[in-house]
Formats: sequence, structure tokens, C-alpha cells
Amino acid sequence: MLTPLHVANECYDPDIMDLPALALRLDFAQYQAEVPVHSHRKCQLVLALHGAVTCNVAGHLWLVPPNCGVWIPSGVPHSNRATPNARLTYLFVDPDAHPLPHDCCILSISPMIREMTHRLAEFDLPYPPDGHQRRLVQVLLEELGQMPKQSFGLPVSDHPKIAQIVRGLITDPANRSTIGDWADRLAMSERSLTRLFLAETGLTCGRWRQQFHLQHALRELAAGASVQQVSLDLGYSSVTAFITMFKKAVGTSPSRYFADRG
Repeated sequence: MLTPLHVANECYDPDIMDLPALALRLDFAQYQAEVPVHSHRKCQLVLALHGAVTCNVAGHLWLVPPNCGVWIPSGVPHSNRATPNARLTYLFVDPDAHPLPHDCCILSISPMIREMTHRLAEFDLPYPPDGHQRRLVQVLLEELGQMPKQSFGLPVSDHPKIAQIVRGLITDPANRSTIGDWADRLAMSERSLTRLFLAETGLTCGRWRQQFHLQHALRELAAGASVQQVSLDLGYSSVTAFITMFKKAVGTSPSRYFADRG
């Protein structure tokens, strides 16, 4: 009989210790892929060592790409979904410890920050207030505050009709329904639905789908899927058409993108 997998956020409480920062490593082979909506006082940085994770927070879907992390401010409700092969590091930061972003965002992560976060995850807790652990945390947070933001967020909406479209696209990434097709299903005019989608998300339906395809591709490629499989899953007529979309979005091919990020 298989042992039930644990829910990751039920196995720890980052607020239980009065520390400026602490880190935790998670191998999602041991946990359920879905971490349900929750919040905590400490801010959180989600780093992917392997595989991929998508965070749903602050009205956006946030993918954690290679060499980046999702920053989640204090008290913000969020949920995570990881690929089965994901190995993550969570960095929890006291909101009073150091000036850091007040909004959810994607931060570039330098190799030094990544290694210091890994080292922090090895410390016995609680660590002493005046040891080298505290000094490492101080440098880590100062460096983290210098990291630039990246644009990988995808806006979502609670409007029932827009939510239905979004669910349809997420459930079936190869769905090629036009805005006119969706308008017929939702008993709306195409013009009205076009205006509504833009008002609710800030993007046209076509642009939203393209951005979602990019997030889906980054997630699945990071999880080990081939370019051929991802292009098929997304309904592209050929691998070449998929690679063309990817290059337009990020400026390079999928293989080069991941090679450049190790």
C-alpha cells in the first residue's frame, strides 16, 4: 500500500521562530504537487532547483523560471503547484528584517544568493543571534534587495465568464478556440467579450493565451519534457512554429534558454 503524500505547508510553520530569515528544501517526490491557499507573516521566496513550480498569488499566475524566484510579500494568500520532479528551496524572510519588494514579483537570483540560501537551509534552528549564520543572513538579504525584477506574471480574473475561459485554456492548453468561439459559448457578442477580457486582465485573449503557452512551455521543459512533446501539447502545427513563438517571447530558442541558465 502506498504511503499518502504530505501537504507541504502542513509540515512546517515559518512564523514559529523569531528569526530574520530561514530556508527549507523540499523534494516534491515526497509531497503532494498542489499546496493549497495559505499565508504566513514571513515573506517568501520560492526557488526551483529542479523541475518547475507555478504560484497563484495576487491575481496572477507566476512561473518560477531557471535562475529566478517568486517573491511573495507578508500575509498574501497564495498557492503553489509543482511538477513531480521538482526540488524547491523556500526562503522565509521577516518583513521587518530588510527592505524588500512590497508586491509579488519574479526576481532574478544570482548564483551567490542561490548558494547562500542553500547554506542557510543546512543550519540547525534556531541559530544563535550573534554567530556566522546571522552574518550570512544579513549579506543574503542585502544582496536579495539588489536583484532585478522579471516579467513572468500572468493576470487572472474572478469574473465568472473570464474565469471560464481561463480554466478552459489551462485544462486544455492546445485549445485553439477564437474569441468568437468563446463568445458563442458564453452567449455574448464578440465585441463585448473582447472588451471584457481586456478590462479584466489587461491583455487580449490571444495575447493571454500566448503568454500562458510560454509559461506552460517553460514549466514542462524544466520538468524534462522534449520540445517536440511540448509543441504537440500546445497544439502547434510544427515544432518550428513553437520555437518561433518561444524565440519571439524570450529572444532565444528553448535549448539555448535552458543552456544559458545551467
